[in-house]
Amino acid sequence: MWQLIQNVVSSHLFQTLATSMGVQWVGWAFASYFHTEKFYDLAGSLTFILLSHMSHAQSKMTVRQSLHSWMIFAWACRLGTFLFMRVLKDNGDKRFDKARDSPGTFLVFWTLQGVWVWVTLLPTLILNTQRRDAVIGNRDYLGYALWTIGFLFEVVADMQKSIFRANPNNDGKFISTGLWSISRHPNYFGEILLWFGLYVSGSSVFRGYQYMSVISPIFIFLLITRVSGIPLLEKSGLRKWGNLPEYKKYLEDVPVLIPFIKT
Repeated sequence: MWQLIQNVVSSHLFQTLATSMGVQWVGWAFASYFHTEKFYDLAGSLTFILLSHMSHAQSKMTVRQSLHSWMIFAWACRLGTFLFMRVLKDNGDKRFDKARDSPGTFLVFWTLQGVWVWVTLLPTLILNTQRRDAVIGNRDYLGYALWTIGFLFEVVADMQKSIFRANPNNDGKFISTGLWSISRHPNYFGEILLWFGLYVSGSSVFRGYQYMSVISPIFIFLLITRVSGIPLLEKSGLRKWGNLPEYKKYLEDVPVLIPFIKT
C-alpha cells in the first residue's frame, strides 16, 4: 500500500496536478489579501505555461511533444495577455463582484482554475509520458489543422470585438460583423476546436486508458456551452438588448456556436 502511495505521489500526473493547485492557492492568498481579481486569468495562463514546460522537460522531447508545448505556449501567451489587458482596461471582472471580498468563495474560484488547467492539459501531459515515438501521420496533421483553425478563430474574433468596443460610436451596441456574423460566440468555437485538435494529435500514440483523456476537450465543451461561458453571455445579452428587434433577428439568424450550423 505504501509503495502504491509513493508511486502515485511521484507520478508525472500527480506532480503536475499538485503544482497547478499550489500555484492557484498561492495566487488566492495574494488576491484575497489585496481584494483583487485582476491577475486571476493571468495566473491561469502562466500555470498552463509552467505545467506544459515542466511536463515537456521530463519528456523525450520528440517532435510531437515539442509541437504540443509550443502550441500551448503560443495560446497561453496570447490569451493571458489579452485577458490581463482587458481586465486592467475595465478595472475589474464582474464575475468576481460577490467573491473578491469573500475568501472562502474566492478560494473556490482559484481551486476550480487549478483543476481546469490540469484537466485541459491532460492529453498533452499523458503524451509527454510516452517513451515511444511514431512518425508524424495524418491524425497529427488533422489535429494541427484543427488547432490552427481554432487558434485563428479565437484571435481574430477577440481582435474584432476589441476594435468594435474601442469605437465610441458602438457604445451600448452588440457586435454582429466579421466572425460574429456567422457565430454568436466564435472565440469559444475556436477555443473548443483547438483543444480537440491537441487531443487528436496526441491520440496518435495513445494506448488503452490514455484515450480517456478525451475528457479534456469534452470538459471544455461542456464548461463553455453549459456552465460558465455561453449561458452567462446569452443571459447578459438578453438583459441588454432583448427588447431590440435587430437583436432578436440576430439570435434567429446566427448560430450559437458552430458557424453556419443552427442548433
